[in-house]
Amino acid sequence: MIDLYTAATPNGHKVSIALEELGLPYQVHALRFDKQEQKTPAFLKINPNGRIPAIVDRDNGDFAVFESGAILLYLAERTGQLLPVDAKGRSQVVQWLMFQMGGVGPMQGQANVFFRYFPEKLQGAIDRYQHETRRLYEVLDTRLGEAEYLAGDYSIADIATYPWVRIHDWAGVSVDGLEHLQRWMNALNERPAVQRGLSVPRREEDGEKLVKAAQSMLIK
Repeated sequence: MIDLYTAATPNGHKVSIALEELGLPYQVHALRFDKQEQKTPAFLKINPNGRIPAIVDRDNGDFAVFESGAILLYLAERTGQLLPVDAKGRSQVVQWLMFQMGGVGPMQGQANVFFRYFPEKLQGAIDRYQHETRRLYEVLDTRLGEAEYLAGDYSIADIATYPWVRIHDWAGVSVDGLEHLQRWMNALNERPAVQRGLSVPRREEDGEKLVKAAQSMLIK
């Protein structure tokens, strides 16, 4: 059994989608950012950085893993799925996973902050992060014109990237003209496991408030 500590954010959805795709049993622990539950001493023992997502693998000696990319790699290697075993194939997946972790996530996250939440309207910052996010989308589009999925076959690289790209509107970034990226987005959206993963955790009445709180953590 996997304990999943998460919230309704793109990084949280990466792991819930992966767990659904892999068919692993898991228990959801939805953390409330408005109550600073991610900063409690108990959770900091699981993730010293005080962020979601994190997991505890009860079937592997209560082994804790934090950072969404590290969790995806751990789950893929644990199950032998969604990650090739040959060096070249594995490297391709890891390259695109790192592209998301070091590029799409941070840049789009900052676009979210300055476009939606920052108390001042800093147009220069908005333009910078929106333009860089769009540039990264164009890199994805070029790649997806060459292959069905980012690393050839469906993998954790796609699972990592999709939860961010699907909310491009929230960051004020267009996907117009990116036909290959749109094709890929539609294909992932139709996967039952992806749909189930996106529903984790279930929205409470103040779910929208929690989503905004989660996104606003990027400026703290």
